Amino acid sequence: MTSSSEENHPTTTSEDSIEESQRETDILSQDEYSEIETGDEAKPEQKAQEELQILQDKYMRLAAEFENYKRRAQRDQSDSIRYGNESLIKSLLPTLDNLERAIKSGTDAGASGALIEGVELTHKQFLETVAKLGVRQVSSEGVEFDPNIHQAVAQVESETAAPNTVVEEFQKGYFLHDRILRPAMVTVAKEKSNQTEPRSTDDTVEEGGIHA
Repeated sequence: MTSSSEENHPTTTSEDSIEESQRETDILSQDEYSEIETGDEAKPEQKAQEELQILQDKYMRLAAEFENYKRRAQRDQSDSIRYGNESLIKSLLPTLDNLERAIKSGTDAGASGALIEGVELTHKQFLETVAKLGVRQVSSEGVEFDPNIHQAVAQVESETAAPNTVVEEFQKGYFLHDRILRPAMVTVAKEKSNQTEPRSTDDTVEEGGIHA
């Protein structure tokens, strides 16, 4: 009897070990399943966050582009109002030139009286009217030549003026606000040449004489 009991005991122990191993396996499987399930739940949330970030970036770019568009539209509208009469004023400049020529011709001829005074008054009122629209004259004589506002028609050597200085103005230039409406036509000083005129052979003979 004793021998039979001893033989049955190892079998029971083996079965317990198998059951315990099975329980551990089940517990591990449940833990792994929980980890997998948690990972699957985290992926959609992460994807949603990434999509949200992309949409926010797009919104910020669109907002910045729209703001830039508004600024450009406002600037274009302002320029359209500010320089809208540019063509009209430019077409009136030859009339202003003729008034100045008439005054100069009359003054050079020694004319005086009501006629010259009338032309001068008309010229003055003309300048005052266009000045209200933002027109002003370009400074020329005595200033350094600037290709942005001056148009050089000639160069002359000068002993009194520095090189690249405007010495004479043929036609006045005008600004419309801060934009050049017409450049001034000017003469520009250049550096005086140091070259001397070649002396003739006759002069050399007279000074040095004839040598045998």
